[in-house]
Amino acid sequence: MFDDKFIKKIKDRKADWDKKAEKLRGQKSRPRFITVSGEEVKDLYTPEDIAGLNYDEKIGFPGEYPYTRGIHHTMHRGRHWTMRQFSGMGTPRQANERYHYLLNHGQTGLSVAFDLPTLMGYDSDHPRSLGEVGKCGVAVDTLTDMEIIFDGIDLGKVSTSMTINAPASILLAMYLGVAEKQGVSFEKLRGTLQNDILKEYIAQKEWVFPPKPSIRLITDLMAFCTEHVPQWNTISISGYHIREAGSTAAQELAFTLADGFTYIEAAIADGQDVDKFAPRLSFFFNAHQDFFEEIAKYRSARRIFAKRMKEKYKAKDERSWLLRFHTQTAGCSLTAQQPENNIMRTAFEALSAALGGTQSLHTNSMDETLALPSEKAVLIALRTQQIIAHETGVANTIDPLAGSYFVEAMTDKIEEDAEKYLAEIDRRGGVLKGIEEGYFQREIAKAAYRYQKEIEKKERIIVGINDYVMENERITIPILKIDGTVESEQCALLKKIRTQRDNDKVKRTLEDLAVAAKGNGNTLKVMLDCVRVYATEGEIIDTLRPIFGEYIEPPII
Repeated sequence: MFDDKFIKKIKDRKADWDKKAEKLRGQKSRPRFITVSGEEVKDLYTPEDIAGLNYDEKIGFPGEYPYTRGIHHTMHRGRHWTMRQFSGMGTPRQANERYHYLLNHGQTGLSVAFDLPTLMGYDSDHPRSLGEVGKCGVAVDTLTDMEIIFDGIDLGKVSTSMTINAPASILLAMYLGVAEKQGVSFEKLRGTLQNDILKEYIAQKEWVFPPKPSIRLITDLMAFCTEHVPQWNTISISGYHIREAGSTAAQELAFTLADGFTYIEAAIADGQDVDKFAPRLSFFFNAHQDFFEEIAKYRSARRIFAKRMKEKYKAKDERSWLLRFHTQTAGCSLTAQQPENNIMRTAFEALSAALGGTQSLHTNSMDETLALPSEKAVLIALRTQQIIAHETGVANTIDPLAGSYFVEAMTDKIEEDAEKYLAEIDRRGGVLKGIEEGYFQREIAKAAYRYQKEIEKKERIIVGINDYVMENERITIPILKIDGTVESEQCALLKKIRTQRDNDKVKRTLEDLAVAAKGNGNTLKVMLDCVRVYATEGEIIDTLRPIFGEYIEPPII
């Protein structure tokens, strides 16, 4: 970007500046200046730091390869990001009321949180579900529950994101069943399924089956949606939970992309055309507290993905090169102490996502370290996005930080670090081998330990935690509590459905599913038949369990 003569001039002037600054360098506000990921930050960045940067190769223009500046030509000038609030609570009826509340206050997409039994593939009346029904999300057992959740909501007009992984195919089948009941064609459905099982083995630990059959379920779903649900994002490859587990920004980026490339390779091996399924892949990143590091992470992510899709996987359709992503502000950055501070933390994190070119955004509520968010807290979180979109001016121009010596240098650094991790994963035999050997878990654990030590040494200040602490603090914000009757109500409804449905049809569809799972049939197609006759999630999982087996994590030392 700069000629040698200019760079020499800058170096000479920087040397003079260094001499003057040296006298003052002992006057530091803290012992180290580091990013959230522990990377040292220099006191000054100049053209020298990006002297070798080729504009066309590394920066370019929005909507053009390598998409560093965004995947659309006009980005947020043409359309704001989709505003989502992760919500789901108690019974399906309670979740439905919350969704109507959010839509009435300007939310533009729904994001469904499921309770722990649903995430793990258990019906609400299973012994392992005791005490957890409806607590951290909405309980879903059968198609009836999904019908109630979306009662009065036209699925042809709303985009829905569902955070579900091991039983993802089942929950999508239920959503499709609701669309049929509403008379909405599958072709009109828009939304995203998380459906990322590899990050469960790496970070979140919510699985049912071993990796290989789990990936088979994913490729079956991708094939079905490519043919029948063309606007649906079949998988949201998630770095969010990897970051929440303690990873660095570079680890989040590399491990997430590695997972994504594993799914792509599995689909290609299944005989699917990369240019048919790749445009419906999406990603899900964490917006952490280090403002500039996060922006650089998003920019480098687009660059790495586009290059791999074009050069390694030989995708011809430019849509296959686009890394489309959703962002959620960092739950791990929220504190139970002084919870109102979380409003500001979330706002800055959301701003970094907007400046980084996200396609959709979820803002955490200030009370989420304590409970599911209250209506007031979730409205503040939604208003945070709306203020960023309409009042700050960040959507007026595209990628406004491009050309910043600091941001461009950091974008290159994160790209370089992520590429090193990707090369190491390949050297170790790929993602599945890395999971089996505990490579990802160990790397994340080391990063999390370093971060915690920095807090303990006060090399990193967390307001209200290790400094600016309020003695004898009392939490005064209202906390949402899920009534204990939720579980009994949900179990009663489930019992009623089992009594009223045609159990012979349920048995036959489950037998068909077993045949498909043992052979080469498309499992999602048969699951749709199962949910249409109100087979439960637990019954479907129990049908597959003896065929696919259960995953037991190996001990990691």
